Amino acid sequence: MQQTISAAIDIGGTFTDTALSIPGRTDLITAKNPTTPQDPTLGALEGLKAALTQADKQAEELQRFIHGTTLATNALIERRGAETAVITTEGFRDILEIAYERRYSQYDIMLQKPDLIVPRSRCFTVKERLNVHGEILTPLEQSSIDAVIKQIDASGVQALAICLLHAYANPAHEQQLRTAILKRRPDLYISLSSEVSPEAREFERLCTTVANAYLQPLMVEYLTRFELEFKQLGLNCPILMMTSSAGMTTLDTARKFPIRLVESGPSGGAVMAAKVASQSQLNKVLSFDMGGTTAKLCLINDYTPKTARNFEVNRAARFIKGSGMPVRIPVVEMIEIGAGGGSYAGIDRLNRIIIGPESAGSEPGPAGFDRGGTIATVTDSDISLGYIDPTLFAEKRLTLDQGKARKAVEETIGQKLALDTDKAAYGISQIVDENMASAGRMHAVESGVDISIQTMIAFGGNGPLHATRVARRCGINKIVIPPNPGVGSAVGFLDAPVSFEIIRSQYSLLNSLDIDSINQLLEQMLIQAREVVSCGAPNAELVSNCSAFMRYHGQGHEIEIPLNGEQLVAEDLGELLEKFETEYAFQYSRIVPNMEIEILNWAVKVTTQESVSEPLSAVNQRQNTNSAETRSIICDSTSEPVSASIYHRSNLKVGDSFTGPALVVEPQTTTLVSSDYQAHIDTALNIIMTKKEQ
Repeated sequence: MQQTISAAIDIGGTFTDTALSIPGRTDLITAKNPTTPQDPTLGALEGLKAALTQADKQAEELQRFIHGTTLATNALIERRGAETAVITTEGFRDILEIAYERRYSQYDIMLQKPDLIVPRSRCFTVKERLNVHGEILTPLEQSSIDAVIKQIDASGVQALAICLLHAYANPAHEQQLRTAILKRRPDLYISLSSEVSPEAREFERLCTTVANAYLQPLMVEYLTRFELEFKQLGLNCPILMMTSSAGMTTLDTARKFPIRLVESGPSGGAVMAAKVASQSQLNKVLSFDMGGTTAKLCLINDYTPKTARNFEVNRAARFIKGSGMPVRIPVVEMIEIGAGGGSYAGIDRLNRIIIGPESAGSEPGPAGFDRGGTIATVTDSDISLGYIDPTLFAEKRLTLDQGKARKAVEETIGQKLALDTDKAAYGISQIVDENMASAGRMHAVESGVDISIQTMIAFGGNGPLHATRVARRCGINKIVIPPNPGVGSAVGFLDAPVSFEIIRSQYSLLNSLDIDSINQLLEQMLIQAREVVSCGAPNAELVSNCSAFMRYHGQGHEIEIPLNGEQLVAEDLGELLEKFETEYAFQYSRIVPNMEIEILNWAVKVTTQESVSEPLSAVNQRQNTNSAETRSIICDSTSEPVSASIYHRSNLKVGDSFTGPALVVEPQTTTLVSSDYQAHIDTALNIIMTKKEQ
């Protein structure tokens, strides 16, 4: 538990979640309220006020404040960013058009190309050239700068992405161009590839810089307003922002690199799930985070979420790599689909039930929210099936209308397929659960993991409600529902470290490595990363890790290999070779003898010291507990009505045990214990559900 009074706010597409940690209290104070899409700050203020009121605290007493948001992600998906232009080196205007020089689906005659934000008409060039080592071949001349400023003026853009050839090796021309443009056009937002993504591979570097420039005006305005509103509430401590890599950074860094806020909220859920996995000694985990708009699944092995250096935004084909906009930033690797509680149900032209990816969000929300929605959603099906108690939803601050939920299900699905309301709701449930299970199976296969041996940790406003249904389809036999699952990402924010990661390209062969040059590069990167982390955690103990991205000569992709320390010595080179061949053999089952090894990128990560979770003690004795309270629900495996026991989570104690069908209700969510599962409470008050033996 935190030793300071700490608050965390996660703004999702449908709900805004708040978690408050107070020293001396073993429990968290939480709040869940609808997101206010026109001004997300209003919903965040409402959530914090509700939590502070419960705790009898004032905003002035907060010593730590962490914020995560889907605003950056949604802006990219919904194309709500700024009009953006690109400046590249003369002769390279068509980097975005050429992309990877291949089709992501070779035989699709109706192929839809990814939307890369900037059309060719807003791609400008300047006459300059560096070689691969950063040496100037053609200087950047003032006449070329004057010409491109005229093009910028004519385009009327608000943001500018500058990505010159080989700028990762020498940023001088990009910096010169920015200085000259800002001197004459100070209102422009300018992103440099040498700062946003200083790595080789022009297409990905340009896409990342474009996305950063596209988001910057929106996010600067939002974060500035957010900071002002909370200061007026009385907040005195700095606001830290959750990043996509499961760490925190400062507001200033977030304003400069808003692209690092993509997947900000979901990464907090991965942090929370990793901590639960560590406490419970579960080294093979699938985290399942189902919110109001999307469902996210992430593999966590050896208590560490799977990470990546790049991912795709807004894929034209949901599950096909190459169909989206590539972004090269450190990110927790997960698969995300449009399958949340607010996802719309519908009928396709073959009379099949389809779910999402469009969502009702918080406005108008599901029909059962009684806020104007009329189309059936996943939440409406859960209400209709009896899984959600309308009188206890969202801490009783949002009363659901079961009649309107059933009417929406009947009109959207039932009447069109000649099904009664229960069968129509059951059909919606079956389809959305299969969609999520299918995504989980695909993610596991792509990662080379057997999903059936994983333990599922489920959270989010809808995760505990759908966990057994998704786990059954994945062949998973054990599920953990941690405390406060409805606000899981916000809880994860409280445990995340302040961190910053930098990757730079400096090509060399392993057998001719210039150790002094690399050590100088690593030192510069460490200084930069420490400055960022120290701003967010001034007195914290810092931990640094360095790594090299290595490959055999001529290959197109690298393997990350950790270095022994912050500086290289000659004796490290032999160990680097050994580590690379060991990892290469693990991934590809063989090595390539007598082949030269290249190092393309170098990375450093500086983070605050993370606390170590103590393993949980075993439950000494389980005791069957019964509930006199029951409710009729539709069984999720047979579609027939059954009587489910109702348990209030606040009343459950360590060792309590019960079997499904049952519903465990709490302020922000409900856990469905299906008829083929049994449950007990462990010493951390997690709900542990295991599949009954057949």
